Amino acid sequence: MDRLTIRRPDDWHLHLRDGAVLAAVLPESSRDFARAIVMPNLAPPVLTAADARAYRGRVMAALPEGSEFEPLMTLYLTEGTDPDDVAAGHAEGLVTAVKLYPAGATTNSASGVRDMDKALPALERMAEIGLPLCVHGEVTAPEVDIFDREAVFLETVLDPLRRRVPGLRVVLEHVTTAEGVSYVRSNDGVGATITAHHLVLNRNHILAGGIRPHYYCLPVAKREKHRRALVEAATSGDGDFFLGTDSAPHVDAAKETSCGCAGCFTAPVAMPLLAHVFEEAGALDRLEAFASSNGAAYYGLPRNDGALTLEKSPLDAPPKIVTGDGPVTVFDPGFTIAWRVAP
Repeated sequence: MDRLTIRRPDDWHLHLRDGAVLAAVLPESSRDFARAIVMPNLAPPVLTAADARAYRGRVMAALPEGSEFEPLMTLYLTEGTDPDDVAAGHAEGLVTAVKLYPAGATTNSASGVRDMDKALPALERMAEIGLPLCVHGEVTAPEVDIFDREAVFLETVLDPLRRRVPGLRVVLEHVTTAEGVSYVRSNDGVGATITAHHLVLNRNHILAGGIRPHYYCLPVAKREKHRRALVEAATSGDGDFFLGTDSAPHVDAAKETSCGCAGCFTAPVAMPLLAHVFEEAGALDRLEAFASSNGAAYYGLPRNDGALTLEKSPLDAPPKIVTGDGPVTVFDPGFTIAWRVAP
């Protein structure tokens, strides 16, 4: 097969930032994707429906002329999140999900949750109204090894939370471990996003032969056995798994430093990279389900009417995107991506 047409895909986990970076990176997602769940970890974060409404306005204002891209807004869960505000934002059609960041887990997560008991009123209301909780699934306790944070989170945070709020629908975002894959498959009401970069990276890619800051993300890439488990899950056709790129732009000055930011900017190459991975797995016929159908079904939204065509031709992606705040390096997997989006 040298040409593949699928329904226009969605990105169920995307960072767009704000200001000059937003203006520069938004065209890279709006070109290929019809919708995206937009992350709320700005500085300051998107805490209320009013914040989400204002941020959505800035996103819409930055869209290229003629674009029909739809940003799906999220709220940043805190210990003081107002259940009534969450419910009102959802009823308005503004709020599609709420995001749980354990405090200190990743970029701009200092305002995240430390005591889950204090967040329970909002979580219980979300269960009542069917509003999903998107989870950054890592503990942050310093005694837990960074490569074990996801597995420990499942056992000590997520499982107890789901027992306390049994009706809560949960998306385990950017799942990175075989344990995470198994948990999703074993628990009704739990879905998971998988990124393009976690399908091609293991921890050796970050560390062996020198530190590669543009491969550093959180959750960090794990052992090769976990990467293989993610590929199997993504290409299986299982409706519990769907695409969330977690494309996370940072200017180079924030990545290439003594304490660099976590995040891979994959938006310009995500769909070609997925086609490459799915072809290698002999599963191109399942790419549409993963990228265009499963996520919509989980969120109860219609599938897109448009189409995206990929063709077998080496991708010539730009190495960087220029922004008003500095250049942002585009994710390079270290091999030639064999597919590109057809013009």
